[in-house]
Amino acid sequence: MKNKSIRIGAGASYAGDRIEPAALLAQKGKLDYLVFETLAERTIALSNIEKLKNPDLGYNAMLEDRFLACLKFCDQQGIKVVTNMGAANPIAALKKTTQIIRNLKLKPTKVAAVVGDDVLAYCKNNLDKLKIMETGLPLSSLKGEIVSANAYLGADHMVEALENGAQIVITGRCADCSLFLAPMIFEFGWPQNNWDLLGQGQVCADMLECGANVSGGFFADPGYKEVPNLGDLGYPFIDIESTGNCVISKVDGTGGLINAATCSEQMIYEIHDPAHYITPDVIVDFTSVELIEIGADRVQIKGGKGSPRPEELKVSIGIKEGWIGEAEITYAGLGCMNRAKLSEEVVRRRIEIAGLQLQELRVDYIGMNSLHAEASLVSGFEPYEVRVRFACRSIEKVNAQKLVNEVETLVGKGPCASSLPRIQVREVLAIYSVLIPRSDIKTEVIYEVSCE
Repeated sequence: MKNKSIRIGAGASYAGDRIEPAALLAQKGKLDYLVFETLAERTIALSNIEKLKNPDLGYNAMLEDRFLACLKFCDQQGIKVVTNMGAANPIAALKKTTQIIRNLKLKPTKVAAVVGDDVLAYCKNNLDKLKIMETGLPLSSLKGEIVSANAYLGADHMVEALENGAQIVITGRCADCSLFLAPMIFEFGWPQNNWDLLGQGQVCADMLECGANVSGGFFADPGYKEVPNLGDLGYPFIDIESTGNCVISKVDGTGGLINAATCSEQMIYEIHDPAHYITPDVIVDFTSVELIEIGADRVQIKGGKGSPRPEELKVSIGIKEGWIGEAEITYAGLGCMNRAKLSEEVVRRRIEIAGLQLQELRVDYIGMNSLHAEASLVSGFEPYEVRVRFACRSIEKVNAQKLVNEVETLVGKGPCASSLPRIQVREVLAIYSVLIPRSDIKTEVIYEVSCE
């Protein structure tokens, strides 16, 4: 018989998220599921590059630390885990996970890896056919080496893994909310074409996918929006029923807050059209959603609707597009702004003399105009310190390196009274998007059972 309600906790919302709140959720949250969402567009591309260097890597670097902290509680309490910490290498993550389970001497556990999101070969074979969403041009118009192409998978194969008895499900690239939606579909037996149920489930999942943002993490603004004990922020969980009725909360005694305002901010995050929010599982309509405070740190969520899922899936393309050189130097004391401006003049002149080929050059005065440029408020007095940031983009690494070297040289051959510069040169990893037919993506679930 299918469950009438389950509790799903958000253990992570990005690759480097905190570990202790997830362990607390696993220990004291009385969860049925613990979800770790750790992928962003750039993260999956970087993971692919890591895998190219070492075929045993390419999964989330914190997978071992997270599982060492949490799996013992999951084992004791029967909590299932769903995560995209597989990143570019779900198979390696599967093997690492079963090794961790054995090392912790936990009960034999069935672990599943969902593979098939890597569509690099497909995209390279269809460069002229596939159109870049950001530009409308064919994928073949891009200059540079394409190093990754990962499709946003939906919940269906995670559901398959759960149906086959997996207690831990590890995926690569998938839609963030699908990680939370899969347990709902499995536990409640929701038909994967009941669009309103899936739409409501997606709305509830949307509250969790950014983790502690909904419990005040990105809400705090002292004097306007106070959040208590932000340093001990509690990560959220939802209690959801088979009807789709849902309440979001957090572990008692943890910092932060959950109310209609924090939920409202999270709900509209990244949504372009609230009546037509496209996911791999369902197109969601948020326009009738109600957020009702029913107690301290408890908000009821209802009213989500849906319509049929798309026949195409979004693919995130990672491509090497040259180099960025970045250097920062600080001037302090009387006249520091004039010295900072002189340093800019010197560097620009050195660029001319050296004939550097730069595709872009940006100079910011941090604290003055670095965020809002000319729209920044003009101070009525001279600053007592200012930090100048030079940043360039170049096809050739040598040009980016020369730019940062010129800034470093300012210490002995530029205006007086500066700090030592901070410099770095890094490769540009650009991200583009294309759509490909769902039917062209071949997905598979691979299983392994840990043994004592």
